[in-house]
Amino acid sequence: MNMKLPYSEQLNIAALSRLFDNKSECYKLFWFQAVLENRRGILRKDWGKALAGMKNTSKFISLILRHKPEVIGISLDEHGWADVQELISGINAAGGHHLDMDQLEEIVRTDEKQRYSFNEDHTLIRANQGHSIPVDVELKETMPPEILYHGTGEKYVSSIDKQGLLPKSRLYVHLSLDIETAKKVGSRHGKPVIYTVDCRKMMDDGYKFYLSANGVWLTKTVPVRYLKKTGRVII
Repeated sequence: MNMKLPYSEQLNIAALSRLFDNKSECYKLFWFQAVLENRRGILRKDWGKALAGMKNTSKFISLILRHKPEVIGISLDEHGWADVQELISGINAAGGHHLDMDQLEEIVRTDEKQRYSFNEDHTLIRANQGHSIPVDVELKETMPPEILYHGTGEKYVSSIDKQGLLPKSRLYVHLSLDIETAKKVGSRHGKPVIYTVDCRKMMDDGYKFYLSANGVWLTKTVPVRYLKKTGRVII
């Protein structure tokens, strides 16, 4: 690959990663340039440290935009939007994280779950779903497929079998389009168990479903009568 980058971006990981779909190629260019530049302070481990730092910052942004904007002294509007410059300034002032606009755009672009969205001119940002604070992210009622799935940990099965699916600290119950996604969700809570949700029957009985901007199906609650375990724990 024959490409000369502006000097200011030569060792900027966020800028480099935007140039390549394949992160391994981005890594190769980053390391090659570091050797050519003879920058002694740039070591192979810096790549992993940079990515880990972005991941930790993303988690902090999730906490702010979904649950506790007050931790950095900002507020969300009724639709969950935060002012981008206030978010960046608040995070930097809080300490422990460094964030600029390029890094924020990179976090939003590369988040594997597409947790965040900008408005059209990138002056506002919000989480697409998962809030525990009362905001209206302008979800539109959507016709679901006949069956959706919910992944959980084995330790929660007894409670679900008695009470059904409840949003608990969140505003909605989260449902998955396919078993593999539900399995990944359940694995976060230990040994995963998958429930099927009879959406057709729920719709017939007047329950409403919504689809978030990042493809998560949402509903207020799923009573026991609409649930069925897959009959096995998926390892």
